[in-house]
Parts: sequence; C-alpha cells; structure tokens
Amino acid sequence: MYDVAIIGAGINGVAMSHELTQAGKKVILFDKEGVAAGGSGAAGAFISPKFSKSGELKEILHEAFNYSMDFYSQNFPQQFRKEQLLHLAKDEKDAEILHIYKEQTPLELLELSHESVESISLYAGVVNAQAMCKAMAKSATFKKEHITSLEFSEGSWLLNEEFMAKEVILATGAYKSTVPEPYIQLRGVWGHRIDIRTTTDNPYSIHQFVSISPSYNGELSIGATHNVHYHPESSKEPYDLVAGREELLQKASQTLKLENVEVIKDYTGLRSGSFDYMPLVGPLVMSKETLQNSNINFKVKKADHTEYTLYPNLYMINGSGGYGFVLAPYLAKILSQHILSAQEISPRLTPARFFARWAKKL
Repeated sequence: MYDVAIIGAGINGVAMSHELTQAGKKVILFDKEGVAAGGSGAAGAFISPKFSKSGELKEILHEAFNYSMDFYSQNFPQQFRKEQLLHLAKDEKDAEILHIYKEQTPLELLELSHESVESISLYAGVVNAQAMCKAMAKSATFKKEHITSLEFSEGSWLLNEEFMAKEVILATGAYKSTVPEPYIQLRGVWGHRIDIRTTTDNPYSIHQFVSISPSYNGELSIGATHNVHYHPESSKEPYDLVAGREELLQKASQTLKLENVEVIKDYTGLRSGSFDYMPLVGPLVMSKETLQNSNINFKVKKADHTEYTLYPNLYMINGSGGYGFVLAPYLAKILSQHILSAQEISPRLTPARFFARWAKKL
C-alpha cells in the first residue's frame, strides 16, 4: 500500500513526487514511457516570468517565477543555472508590452539591452530538463507502466488491479486521462527542442521568436512550443522532424547569427495547456453525480464549487503550457499543502471551474 500514486512522470508529476516524499509519504510514480520521456524532456526548461501588461496568469507566473528560482537553486543546484535573460520584442505590439512591463514590474532589471529593438533583461534560470526530472523523482518508487484502470474501494485506489494507494494524482498532460471526465478540456501543443554545436558564442538566455540557451562547452539549445496541430494520439501523419528542426534554426537565425551549426540531438513531446490558459490543480468533480443533485442551480453567474461532489482522494495537476518548469514547483507546493493539511486552493485554479462552465451550458 502506497500513500500516494502519481500517474505521469513529467515535470508536474515529479514535482509532486518530490514534495510528498520530502513530507515522508510513500509515493509510487507511473509513466508509460519513462521519466521526462514526453513534453517535459523536450522542454528548453527556461525559468522566466511572463512578459505581459496585466492579468491573473501574469501574476501567478510572477509568484511562480520567484518561488521556482529559489526552489531549484536551493534543492537542485547541479541541474540549475542562474543566467542573464534577454527578452527581445518580436514586433511593435510586443515592444509596447515590454515597455509597460518594465515600468510596472517589481523585479530587479539588468541594464543589458539590444541596440535596435525593445528589450528587457533580468536574472532568470535554465534547467537541465531530463536530469532535473530524474533528480526530483529519485525518492519515489518508479514503474514504467501505462495505467488503464482506476477503482476506488474501501478508502483506497486500485490501479491496474495490482497497485494500491490511498490517494491518486493525475499528471498526464494532454494525453487521454484515466478518468475521462467530459468537462476537462486540455489543448495539446507539440514542442521541439534541438541541442546544437556551434562556433557562435551566446552569453545570454535569449527569448524572441524561439528560446535560445546560453552557450555551454560550445553547445546550446533552441526550443519552442510551436505546433498546435500535431497530436500523437490523433494526427494521421508522423511529426516531420526535419521540417521542425529547420523551422527552429530559421527562427533562431532572426535573433542570433549561428555559424558552423551541427545538430546534436532532437527532443520532441506534447505539452498541455488549458483553454483559459490557467493551470489546473486540485480535486476532480464527479460530473454525473453532481449533475444529479437537484439542489444545485447550474445557471448562476458565480458557481459555488463547494456544492459539487468530488472524487475521493483524487487530484489533478496539469495545463502549464510552455511554463511547465516555472509553474510545477509552485503548483506542487499548493497541491501538497491541500493534501497534507487541507489548505484551500483558489477556485481560479481548480478543475471545478471547467465543470461549472460545462454544466451551465448543459
């Protein structure tokens, strides 16, 4: 019997694994491919805030950025590098946003700038994606297995008719969930990263049309979440790796002149985002049982999520989009505090918000 079973070993799953094992919980971690075998392993894993005018996502990412910078440097210094980030405007609209951001942000900015386009610079981070995920998963029991069945009985969950756990956390990204609730709608975005060897020396973490890491021993990484149409579970044709590689190099060349390029390795995988762009963290609503509750008025403008029937001891952490390595430690702390000490989670983050919208339309 395990205290917690986590399905999905991307950055969200391993962040939860780390939090809960540090709290003394016996954790088993499942993934059908391996630790960081999907979108998390293909991530550039840049730790940066969201450069935008305003909005709730910007505020959450600001908090997550500050938290995660400290979290990685204190707990996993071998897999984390603090670097100077130079974010360059892509167009006039982006330039206006950066100008406003610089005037309003409480973050300490650097004097580093670009001579021809609006830019912003600060200290940010770069994570070794696969090494970080493996380090965070180290204290849990790992099983390379596809979980296809979940049954709750007498206070515990039975997974694949073999493994028992008191609580279950779904961290399956944009792939089909073991609990196919109709109100959970995640959008998959295909990510591609290449590691290259080049004689061009890049001292900064540069973000513009794509993200470019600083040079390290003559190598650097170029990555992007750039294909919203390809999904490995539904696309008829395989992903065109060569075309994706060429696109990354072409976009990077608009920012930085790369010379004597040799592609060392490609990394690809599916990343998940939500349709309102906010992450999902917290317990899941049982849609069928909740809809049968005649005392609930689903047409109200502001839903009362406390009226909903929840799955017992079943949670989700998902929908981080291209900010997975920024959000994961922050969201894992929120969910672990909820599980361990019943601390409330903002209704703006819980999956129940999607149920409320779905039920209202019905």
